[in-house]
Amino acid sequence: MKFLDKYRIVLTPEQRKERKKNLLFGLLSGVMLGISYPPIPLPFLSFFAFIPFFYVIEKKETLASLNRFTYFTLFFFNLITLYWVGSWTKEADTFLMISGAALLFFNPFFYLIVPTLYYFSKKSFGKKAALFLFPLYWVSFEYLYSLTDARFPWLTLGNSLPYFNTFIQIADIVGVYGLSLIVLYINIFIYLSVRESKEKKKIDNRFALAAAALFFVVMGYGIARINSFKISDKKIKVGLIQPNLNPWDKWKAGSLDSQLSQYLELSERAVNQGAKLIIWPESALPVYLLSGNYKDEVNRIHNFVSTKNVLLMTGMPDINFYFNKKESPKDAKETKSGVFYTSYNSILLFTPYSHNIQKYGKIKLVPFGEHVPFVEELPFLGDFIKWEVGISSWNVGQHQTVFHLNESENLSLKVGGVICIESIYPDFVAGFVQRGANLIAVVTNDSWYGNSSGPYQHKEISVLRAVENRKTVVRAANGGVTCIIDPIGRTIASTKLFTRDILVGDATIQDGLTIYSRYPLLVPLFSSFISIGTILFFIYKKFLTKLKKKS
Repeated sequence: MKFLDKYRIVLTPEQRKERKKNLLFGLLSGVMLGISYPPIPLPFLSFFAFIPFFYVIEKKETLASLNRFTYFTLFFFNLITLYWVGSWTKEADTFLMISGAALLFFNPFFYLIVPTLYYFSKKSFGKKAALFLFPLYWVSFEYLYSLTDARFPWLTLGNSLPYFNTFIQIADIVGVYGLSLIVLYINIFIYLSVRESKEKKKIDNRFALAAAALFFVVMGYGIARINSFKISDKKIKVGLIQPNLNPWDKWKAGSLDSQLSQYLELSERAVNQGAKLIIWPESALPVYLLSGNYKDEVNRIHNFVSTKNVLLMTGMPDINFYFNKKESPKDAKETKSGVFYTSYNSILLFTPYSHNIQKYGKIKLVPFGEHVPFVEELPFLGDFIKWEVGISSWNVGQHQTVFHLNESENLSLKVGGVICIESIYPDFVAGFVQRGANLIAVVTNDSWYGNSSGPYQHKEISVLRAVENRKTVVRAANGGVTCIIDPIGRTIASTKLFTRDILVGDATIQDGLTIYSRYPLLVPLFSSFISIGTILFFIYKKFLTKLKKKS
């Protein structure tokens, strides 16, 4: 391979030493970021994690070197926080494991939008201005990543903070994206105070004070909000059912009657403890319950809710058939017999003395797991990207349905039912609140991922949704964590992972909208406006430079 020798860059001993130091700093930032996320109770590390990273990127002069270093740093961040995505349990689906491994390597590439914008800004406005704009670029990326068909915004920086209850109270104004912004600016102020102290042999008090002021203003707001927020006297007793069924086995041929009996037995226990609203987890039964083939099972559920006089909300697969192509939706699929159908990962609501069943079809589907990205544009992708459990081809729901459950004349209960990964989309959950929801219910099945960080991270993200909207969040998970979170973000009660259990407790019915609920896109849209402006200004400067050269 001698012909490659001329392309090799020979580094001096000092350059090699500098490169090793930079890589060590990148590793340090990646690790600190990673361990600041649940379930590790070290959220304060996120306030310092970017300092080594900023030290290195300020010295990078080329876009390629900047992106290489960013990928290196964020690979370790992703590895620590998302290692669980492939499941890696003994029953794990082969496709899921491949997807999980691929995510660890490909997810950091999406983040390269941020250093690219930083580079444009550095060339357009200078080094210090680019550093101050960095948090806006980061938040722009976080929001953009929640929009694409291949979206997976699990690692929004604000998601590192649920264990820091006092600090996250300001989310009712700025939301999780605002928390990301605050964390990054604290990092920048600390970094600049340290950098200036190194150059001037003393701490730069301006930046140190700015970091302290920002931190304590947020803390002061949190203390005041916790002490002044009035939790409503209106309550409903909920019974959350955690059957702990093996998610891999239940999709295989087995006793549907036995599974339903388990749910009804656990539900009866909850009713005996006073529950008025029973909630089963996501895809509680592995069948299209309302397809017409399971009348006995449907009747058993109707009889239960009427006999016990309770409401029952459950995650459930749902299917609709269309025998006339003209009457079917555009995204309807066709069977071999020529019948069209749509299938949804849904929530169904059963009410006493009524055969009218309210439905909600999941809108935010898991990329690859529940919906193949871009399959509408490239249908052939759906032929070879499938889970062995056969749940990778749901249709996308069309409407954010708010369930109206008038439990009594004195209580108007409106529930925003959220399915699994939908709970990680802050503005999406706020959409249910804007439509009148005064209680948020999350149905999920995190058992695919074993006793890993995933189920704990997912649960803690719901804490942020509670604070943002000042709504109680009740969470029914197949194998846990099942819990009740109050509008302050405090976990009132929870179950342990992988136990067959019920959780009965009071859920506050909290009416009204927070500032965040009204304007959930204020911070990300402002950040995106600045980012677009940076790109346009960079292009404009490039254009002017070319004109000058020609003249």
